[in-house]
Amino acid sequence: MIMSPYALSHRSVIVGCGHYLPQNVVTNEELSKTVDTTHEWIVERTGIHQRHFAAHGELTSDMAFDAAKKALKMAGIDGQDLDLIVLATTTPDLTFPSTATKVQAMLGNTKGLAFDVSAVCAGYLVALNVADNFIRLGQAKTALVIGAERLSSLLDMQDRSTCVLFGDGAGATVLKAFDAQETDRGIIGIHMQSDGNYRHILCTDGGVASTGTPGKVFMEGREVFRHAVTKLADSADATLTHYQVDPKDLDWLIPHQANIRIIEGMAKKLHMSMDKVITTVHKHANTSAASIPLALSCALEEGRIKEGDLILHEAIGGGLVWGSALLRF
Repeated sequence: MIMSPYALSHRSVIVGCGHYLPQNVVTNEELSKTVDTTHEWIVERTGIHQRHFAAHGELTSDMAFDAAKKALKMAGIDGQDLDLIVLATTTPDLTFPSTATKVQAMLGNTKGLAFDVSAVCAGYLVALNVADNFIRLGQAKTALVIGAERLSSLLDMQDRSTCVLFGDGAGATVLKAFDAQETDRGIIGIHMQSDGNYRHILCTDGGVASTGTPGKVFMEGREVFRHAVTKLADSADATLTHYQVDPKDLDWLIPHQANIRIIEGMAKKLHMSMDKVITTVHKHANTSAASIPLALSCALEEGRIKEGDLILHEAIGGGLVWGSALLRF
């Protein structure tokens, strides 16, 4: 069920963005030296040319912190003043406590609430939804939403069907409460959904309670692709229809960066030119929960995004969990 944003008095406006990528860039050519693949094979199927892998000892919290600092600087907000920190990750530093609380301490914040959410590639949208609801209900005035992943820790580097797809990185956004009567900017609506019947097609083969290890990524690629195209199209259509937005009125589609074929398929279904689609998958690969805020921050840094732009986000991740978000930047 999608709640109307006009039922409550507050709007969640993105006032800051930031991102971080590890220095270690791994090209397709480098991967082809250790696994049976080629640059051409990877590009043809995914659009990926390279990815970033975290250095030894570089943790999810480190990447999240760096992205958060940049977002807070842009927003002109001190970390101590945050009411809420929601961090989306599948690769936490520790089983517990949450990585968000570690980032909270690194930012010098002691008054806010910090916690993690886990929805893999859809994690950022879930975190954004949670933070937006806190703000709409008046339970927070400023919120930091982070997507950060160290997926290289979960990869079987001999499995060419998965190891070529993922990368590490972090993206962050700062939300601030505004009076809904005074601005048309902000999050218009977020529509999320899940279906656990498909949990087996994208998962790890381990876990704390089952094997005592985090396991490695397993994916049924064709099944994931099929569900991604249909479910993302349905979600986007439901969101745009509910808020009476014609796809041609969108300034940007900024989707989860998993596979260029999925992104192109969504643009086609929305009758959008690829000139209006932000893509970073070629240089970052799939950074899971980090991919949307990372792509948003990069596009903003490049001067492509401007205040007032109407943006549609969409993502699907293991669970399966999927959804879309409509916002005016």
